[in-house]
Amino acid sequence: MLLLQPCAVPAPALRGRPPPPRPRPRRRLVRPPLAAASGSIAVSSDEDAFTRCSGYLFEEGAATESELPTAYDLPGIAAMYRRRPLLVLRRSLQIGTSFGRWFALRYLDRVNDRADDMFELRAAQLRRILLELGPAFVKIAQAVSSRPDVIPPAYLDELSLLQDRIAPFSTEVAFNIIEKELGLPLDMVFSEISPEPVAAASLGQVYQAKLRSNGKVVAVKVQRPGVQAAISLDIYILRFLASLARKAAKLNTDLPAVLDEWASSLFREMDYREEARNGLKFRELFGKFRDVSVPEMYLEQTRRRVLIMEWIEGEKLSEVRDQYLVEVGVYCSLSQLLEYGFYHADPHPGNLLRTVDGKLAYLDFGMMGEFQQELRDGFIEACLHLVNRDFDALAKDFVTLGLLPPTAQKGEVTKALTGVFENAVNRGVENISFGDLSGNLGRTMYKFKFQIPSYFSLVIRSLAVLEGIAISFNPNYKVLGSSYPWIARKVLTDSSPKLRSTLQALLYKDGTFQIDRLESLLTESLRARTEQSLVRNQQEDVNSTRYAIKQVLSFTLTDQGAFVKDLLLQEIAKGIDALGVATLSSATSAAASRLPFADRPSPLTSLDDEDVTNLRNLNRLLLLLSKVSQKENSSPIPGNNDAKENGGKTDELSLALYEMTSLPEFLPVLSIIPELPPESQQQLLLLPTDLANRILSRAVARTIRRMFI
Repeated sequence: MLLLQPCAVPAPALRGRPPPPRPRPRRRLVRPPLAAASGSIAVSSDEDAFTRCSGYLFEEGAATESELPTAYDLPGIAAMYRRRPLLVLRRSLQIGTSFGRWFALRYLDRVNDRADDMFELRAAQLRRILLELGPAFVKIAQAVSSRPDVIPPAYLDELSLLQDRIAPFSTEVAFNIIEKELGLPLDMVFSEISPEPVAAASLGQVYQAKLRSNGKVVAVKVQRPGVQAAISLDIYILRFLASLARKAAKLNTDLPAVLDEWASSLFREMDYREEARNGLKFRELFGKFRDVSVPEMYLEQTRRRVLIMEWIEGEKLSEVRDQYLVEVGVYCSLSQLLEYGFYHADPHPGNLLRTVDGKLAYLDFGMMGEFQQELRDGFIEACLHLVNRDFDALAKDFVTLGLLPPTAQKGEVTKALTGVFENAVNRGVENISFGDLSGNLGRTMYKFKFQIPSYFSLVIRSLAVLEGIAISFNPNYKVLGSSYPWIARKVLTDSSPKLRSTLQALLYKDGTFQIDRLESLLTESLRARTEQSLVRNQQEDVNSTRYAIKQVLSFTLTDQGAFVKDLLLQEIAKGIDALGVATLSSATSAAASRLPFADRPSPLTSLDDEDVTNLRNLNRLLLLLSKVSQKENSSPIPGNNDAKENGGKTDELSLALYEMTSLPEFLPVLSIIPELPPESQQQLLLLPTDLANRILSRAVARTIRRMFI
């Protein structure tokens, strides 16, 4: 027996409202056959709690909604509800008693050792409470209902019901709203419309219809009457509570500002004209992606409370267990966040479908976010520095991203971040999850006054929800592990001066070329799923050596890879120059050794530490290009004592000479050349001249340096 049956408002929903007008005959349109595929909504008594317990909000809100600003305006909202103190008190008591009763029951369960036995019942009660409290709380529940790694299964199952199974309001009221907003009778706009909604959510409900003008099947979304006033009141109360919580707990994060960001996006979501414009922009940017489907928006017929868009038939992504479409979603989300800075901020399972032709369809463009270029670059830099364990640079990235104040002690922060993240990174980038990164971060955030910028919550939520959907059928999936190859490719190919400076700083530490990092970036970038490689049942083996070599050459011989090509040529020129010096010294030493009474100097005495490093890098670059295992064949940089140094130099020289003379290892590279695009082949023909000029420049500089210094 549920102990939470009583509601703050025992009277029926919408009490006191005059009965709706009798329907006109012309509104009795024929139900289209396609509507049967989606089905209408069967409303249970449990779902009716949505309007039964909070119906007074919608009733009063429908009458006073015209007084509210259409965009989020806290002073305007506060001014309105200060004139209605009894309504604010009534709502506050409803929220407080609903949650207070539930927490009290959970406490009694633990005291009586019944917590496990009552777990599923309490999950159902919590979902019922959220339903009773209305749209704002349903939206909050939707934000956490896609995290099986965070939310217990019983709660997850219950909260997932809030994604699209909400009690609909009267169809007669909905049809009146459509006619009022469009300024036309229904039968002048639609030749057919379903008599019942085919889906209902916290803000509105959807009907399937056929446009009279062109016969296309469309989805007609109608906003719930009074919803804006109801949400405004809850935000007004929650913001007050957030201010109290911040002061009481002495939190560094500006909770009211985070709530304001969420409220602003929620208000934009309630303006369907804004959603239609977002949908048009999203379709223009991402509708052309392989296996991504974005519905067409009918902007001319859309109004503030009525949205008309293309009908898309499909199943929830979370129910079809399609790993390939999750990879498509990761690629598309990363493109949204880091390429274009315009992203879907509410990708819960109800908004992601697998269409009948196997594509990933995005729905509901009310809650979108924008990621400024500076923040995008900062996010990429932070990921690079995290994976490469450069925690000092990571601390600076956190300042750029607004997570740390500029006054933070960088040295202490670096030490703390090393302790927090090192274990997660040591398991490999492909195994890093959001859970790993947040494990011990709480205490560190409090100590160093970390703050969560308002924009950041939407960005993390977008990625976390996607990871949550994947985890539901693949527990080992890690969205950050899947994203890093894309980030590696991005930093290698992007022309942004900031990212190029970041790449330069990453690859050259104290003037020494860090070939391990280039190796890692190139290897990871080859794992990136690009739009061209995102093909279901792709026949080519993307893990084969031939494919990898082709990818490396294709990407370095394009304009995008020009920066990396210059780095490679520069390091190869250094290595060949050092190899030439070593060969000349060896030949000179051999000739001198034949002279009578001549000393037998080491053939490598003319090589300095920089030359040895350049030889080693040449060896590693040749191994990388020929896809030979570097770990088994490369040798460490020599030490400082003479014997070890000379021996090390000899090993480096012999290895480099071996690679230069082992032509069979390069046959795969040569065989790929005819398969490259004509433009890449032309660029390849220019490489010997470019390389020769670089080697000549170094030789001349070395000669001048030895003659005059």
